[in-house]
Amino acid sequence: MTRRAVVKGVGHYLPERVVPNAEFEKTLDTSDEWIKARSGIERRHFAAPNQTTSDLATHAAKAALEMAGMQGDDIDAIVLATSTADLTFPSAATMVQHAIGNTKGYAFDVQAVCAGFVYALSNANALIVSGQADRVLVIGAETFSRIMDWTDRATCVLFGDGAGALILEAEESAGTSDDRGILSTDLNSDGRYKDLLYVDGGVSTNSTGVLRMEGKEVFRHAVEKLAQTAHTALDKVGLGPDDVTWVVPHQANIRIIQSTARKLGVGMDRVVVTVQDHGNTSAASIPLALSVGVNSGQIKQGDLVVTEAIGGGLAWGAVVIRW
Repeated sequence: MTRRAVVKGVGHYLPERVVPNAEFEKTLDTSDEWIKARSGIERRHFAAPNQTTSDLATHAAKAALEMAGMQGDDIDAIVLATSTADLTFPSAATMVQHAIGNTKGYAFDVQAVCAGFVYALSNANALIVSGQADRVLVIGAETFSRIMDWTDRATCVLFGDGAGALILEAEESAGTSDDRGILSTDLNSDGRYKDLLYVDGGVSTNSTGVLRMEGKEVFRHAVEKLAQTAHTALDKVGLGPDDVTWVVPHQANIRIIQSTARKLGVGMDRVVVTVQDHGNTSAASIPLALSVGVNSGQIKQGDLVVTEAIGGGLAWGAVVIRW
């Protein structure tokens, strides 16, 4: 028998404020048509001034707990992926832990920017497979609106705020690719490409910063590396693109999503796309899309789901899940 981490519930939260592309026309040399043509984004959500990343994460966590029929103290561990934590320390995960009434588990943050949720899922899976936890709450949450350069039309129109959550529970399975749960993971990073996507400030430099990105170079690396990591993750369990029910990619840019699907050999009719409504929510984008896919009836039990993401670092990876 093989111990698997099986999905028991999902949930998401989006701030109330919806920002359509047209709003940027007031302050930037841009237009709704220009933004849609280059990114596929039509609108995004921005957190209220008094909302923090842990607030968003808590809403998503409670929704996932409700779907799973669990209470806060049913959870053994919380892994929260974010690059925009409330404070330098403690972790946003411990704030969520308190907010959901979890007093028996442990909680920590993972920082891998847009690849953060894939990294968090991989860590959560390892906790379950190794027997260190039976139930893990995995969250991706971001308030990227707090680190934007509002004069840079190439970047500030791309990002939004939100949170998504997923609950994993240990189950004994046969040890085949037909098992429910996480079947494989693949993680990668290459620090040589740090300057392609980064925030130009931080604690140890005694400065605050804003997001900087070399868009064309990120696009080139994204398509190649996302298709590669998805293939690698599938190969680990003897599966291929034809076996995939749904690809749930990082929702950065519709052109990246389309190009990656083409390179992977999966039609867009098998790709969950939410970028038009949420923009790029970094570590929150995959769990948001998973939750939307489940709630819309797209993703069903037994489906083979591949998630893949790339972010600053560069860091990238993929996870194969039998839903």
